[in-house]
Amino acid sequence: MRFWLVKSEPDSFSWDDQVALGAAGGPWDGIRNYQARNNMRAMALGDRAFFYHSNMGKEIVGVVEVCALSHRDPTTDDPRWDCVDFRAIAALPRSVTLTDCKSEPALADMALVRQMRLSVQPVTALEWQRVCDIAGWDGALNLRA
Repeated sequence: MRFWLVKSEPDSFSWDDQVALGAAGGPWDGIRNYQARNNMRAMALGDRAFFYHSNMGKEIVGVVEVCALSHRDPTTDDPRWDCVDFRAIAALPRSVTLTDCKSEPALADMALVRQMRLSVQPVTALEWQRVCDIAGWDGALNLRA
């Protein structure tokens, strides 16, 4: 299993909107950046991602799971753009802010800190565990292999 972070502006698509999609989940569409698209193409079923509210809040608020592999983005006719589908797994007990991440030495190399504008980014297993610890979420200990 690999780990990721996906960003969304909460006034366009929030954590509550993701949760409202239910167990079937839905597409993470509208991404128009090649590196972010390539990250989605590298995702496998069951991979987990932090759901990050960008612009307003600037905080990790939940965890989603890849439930459909990379496929053509339904919001465009341009075949260059793909999306994956995510379903909500859990809201974090405590949001982890960008400030929290920047002040944590173990997260100094995290893409969220170094490449703040990238909307779909990888997260290492150590970064994943540290963010889960800060958030007070023990779900990280029960990850499926």
